[in-house]
Amino acid sequence: MHQQLAQRPSRPRPAATARQQRPRRVRAVHVAAAAAVAPVVRMPVIKTLQNGAAAGKPSRGTLDMLDEERGVCSIASPYSPEYVRSRVMANPVDTAIVAGRALNIVARLGTYFGCLAWDRLTGADDTPDRVRLRASQLRDMLTTLGPSFIKAGQVLANRPDIVREDYMNELCVLQDDVPPFPDEVAFSIIESQLGRPLGEVFSSISERPVAAASLGQVYKAVLRSTGEEVAVKVQRPGIEPVILRDLAIFRALGLAVNTLARRRLGCNAELIVDEFGEKLLEELDYLQEARNIDEFRRNFESDPTVKIPWVRPDLCSPKVIVMEWIDGVRCTDVPGILSSGVDVNNFIKVGVVSGLRQLLEFGLFHGDPHPGNIFCLRDGRIAYVDFGNVAQLSNANKQVLVDAVVHAVNEDYQEMAGDFIKLGFLTPGTDITPIVPALENIWRDSRGQSLADFNFRTVTSKFNELVYQYPIRIPERYSLVIRSLLTQEGICMTLKPQFHFLEVAYPYVARRLLTDADPALRDRLIQVLFQGGKFQWARLINLVQLARDGPASDGAAGAAGAAGAARAAASDGGADGLDLSETVRDALRLVMTDARLRQQLLEALTEDNRLHVEEVAQLVAILGPGVDPARLVGRVVADLPTLSRQLMLSWADRVLVS
Repeated sequence: MHQQLAQRPSRPRPAATARQQRPRRVRAVHVAAAAAVAPVVRMPVIKTLQNGAAAGKPSRGTLDMLDEERGVCSIASPYSPEYVRSRVMANPVDTAIVAGRALNIVARLGTYFGCLAWDRLTGADDTPDRVRLRASQLRDMLTTLGPSFIKAGQVLANRPDIVREDYMNELCVLQDDVPPFPDEVAFSIIESQLGRPLGEVFSSISERPVAAASLGQVYKAVLRSTGEEVAVKVQRPGIEPVILRDLAIFRALGLAVNTLARRRLGCNAELIVDEFGEKLLEELDYLQEARNIDEFRRNFESDPTVKIPWVRPDLCSPKVIVMEWIDGVRCTDVPGILSSGVDVNNFIKVGVVSGLRQLLEFGLFHGDPHPGNIFCLRDGRIAYVDFGNVAQLSNANKQVLVDAVVHAVNEDYQEMAGDFIKLGFLTPGTDITPIVPALENIWRDSRGQSLADFNFRTVTSKFNELVYQYPIRIPERYSLVIRSLLTQEGICMTLKPQFHFLEVAYPYVARRLLTDADPALRDRLIQVLFQGGKFQWARLINLVQLARDGPASDGAAGAAGAAGAARAAASDGGADGLDLSETVRDALRLVMTDARLRQQLLEALTEDNRLHVEEVAQLVAILGPGVDPARLVGRVVADLPTLSRQLMLSWADRVLVS
């Protein structure tokens, strides 16, 4: 039901308050680390809360150094420990309220962990029935304690380096669905934030929210000015002070248990809380969410398979956001998708490739792609909503992720272990000798005889065991990556139980390596093809076969990198849509200008005292359908003046050196 709205005289919109801005860091929280010793820190927590300022400001240099180590790109966030304290402990009354909340939290946590201690004393801590009971009690307790703890529980559900698997499974079903707050209050907030009556902005609005969660709720409305249907998200009243109080308490707990956290987890508990606080306050800022939506739209504007809603910046504020209404079938409605008439196989491929593009191409990815936030449109496109939880990866991290996938394809476990160090799973200097065979066992057991035997949930489960055997810590940005991949795989498998992630992911990565003109990816391709100074014929043939023979739908092929997509669109690209003309042209240019590479290729052709004619013939046969001879010759001829100049300069350099 929609209520029709009449226009009323408007009142002035209040001026936006300036908020302190600083680089945002993509982080998650290890709340369990702080909570695990809660029963023994009651008095230190209260003392810390009362004397927070006396403890001194945390080192900004330490925070910045952490960001540099993790390679996280920055957006804006108002969070800082000083900002939180200034908001919730400005006077003795506020401090007393925080202290009361802290006592309530510590009492509940103390009771829970007291039960765990009793289980250990009685030897019942590992019995299946008791574990299920305690895990369920943990989920219920986090739900009761409110939105901050719900969000913390959802984060911990993806942290096998902190929470054991049986507890993680229970936290995975933790929901933040709560009863909606009164509609009159919601409409009043919308009018106050927009500075105009509802009837002036909307011709109609739903009488009840279409969705409600711990941080806000959503209404469906129609814009009076354009007649377009929109989603209006409004923040739950009074939620920010509650979250800020909890963050102040988390920070105090972090300070109290920091020594233990460093010894047990090898990390700074205060910084862990800061990570969580920045992320949570970012979700509360709907202006930041509007900016996230705009950036996602720019990233996917040339992709015909992905729909990102537009947003109305003039109708957005820190507590209200107005965006395009997505009319599709939520991925929670599996029967609805199956009966909608869309090509389910193609929709699955589109979803996987769009997720991979976010991670490996853009570095900006949806941090919470659960089925309720993903829609299947009637034309087969995929649509995303709810961009409050967004994370970023640096270019260096994206390149290492590509390396990790390639090393997995080639079963290069030594390099895979090295990737773990580069990604931050292992500290520099860690002896990877015992880890290499463990990775090999996990990968081979999970992959089985073919790609068709692989799924992420299996390999994640086995990796969780590895975390407890070796000094592995999962960086928070990759806990979001793992969560994203697991969620998307789960959605795909509900639509098609026999779905296999790598059958789509491998061809995408292979296409990017072979067709993308990004110099960094070109360097990666060269590194892949040479190992120990020797050319790897099998790897090149494997890459081309994966790129050609993988399930490359229109959406998958078109999304295999911006440059590769443009090239594919500019040519026929062979029967399978894979155009390698530009790749071959780049390879010829590189061979002609790089004397060392020419020498390596000559050695590869004559390696082991024989001419590798068979490998060359096999490669030419595979490349044939993907190369347009006329286009290739035309581009090479056009490049001759530049190539000649480069050859002359190279020759002159060698003469001068000699």
